[in-house]
Amino acid sequence: MDGAVVRREVRLNAAGVTLDGLLALPVGGQALVLFAHGSGSSRFSPRNRLVAERLNAAGIGTLLFDLLTADEHRIDEVTREFRFNIPLLSRRLIGAIDWADGEADTRALRLGLFGSSTGAAAALLAAAERPRRVAAVVSRGGRPDLAGAALPRVQAPTLLLVGGEDHQVLGLNREAAQQMRIRPRLETVAGASHLFEEPGTLDRVIQLAIDWFARHLCRD
Repeated sequence: MDGAVVRREVRLNAAGVTLDGLLALPVGGQALVLFAHGSGSSRFSPRNRLVAERLNAAGIGTLLFDLLTADEHRIDEVTREFRFNIPLLSRRLIGAIDWADGEADTRALRLGLFGSSTGAAAALLAAAERPRRVAAVVSRGGRPDLAGAALPRVQAPTLLLVGGEDHQVLGLNREAAQQMRIRPRLETVAGASHLFEEPGTLDRVIQLAIDWFARHLCRD
């Protein structure tokens, strides 16, 4: 069964709503990474699904789930009102953390969070609210600055990944890092723009994320 991954669709009760997700657990794995997407994305995001598949291949479980309900997603596509509602997104993510704690096949796993865009702020806020449960955070092209007053309360080792050509977001990440007490690692990916669409740049992000989660979530 080496390398086998058990996948199942799940429905999470999180912060008063029901959210759809996809849970993937490598047989014998020790860790689970919850994804917090942003900017109108969903569990079907090709980039996040690729990251999840590569994490699974490295023996790390993943939970891809929608932070918004179907109705909220439709509204957000027009108004963009939910994607920047960090308190709402973080409550949903905290609800997913608590859901994982209640499931027989995930409650013993060490938890990490992978946040993209505004989802990175939600991930950091959730890490601040669940310091004993969240053991590592990775932000990909994220907006950690939007976590605001929660930044100094984050205790989990945090990796901030930003495209070297994404100058505005890079500046915001540097400012956010200065507000964090745990001294996050800020890694710029040379030649990459905000979405890491340039050849080889997303592969670099994925490898850095795998290394970070393996280091902080997986015991020898």
